[in-house]
Amino acid sequence: MTALSSVIDPELRIDIVNLGLINHVHCDDKGHVLINMTLTTMGCPLTALLTEMIDDALKILPAVTSTEVVLQWEPAWTIDRMSRYAKMALGL
Repeated sequence: MTALSSVIDPELRIDIVNLGLINHVHCDDKGHVLINMTLTTMGCPLTALLTEMIDDALKILPAVTSTEVVLQWEPAWTIDRMSRYAKMALGL
């Protein structure tokens, strides 16, 4: 989660962990990391960029050999998923 918190949403300028976009992370014994996440909107134009940023952030970890990002839309993202920090940074 620390590595994922280095991934900053380019539009909101808050990391994806504090935005509440990460649903689940699983790492197997071969170093494959599966990230289930959502986005703030279904038509987000930055999906490919965020996926690339996640891959870059996780591959610096020695135990990580590959990453896979799976988008999930249930449960839907709401501002309630944001951390207190993110809400304060966005003035909510």
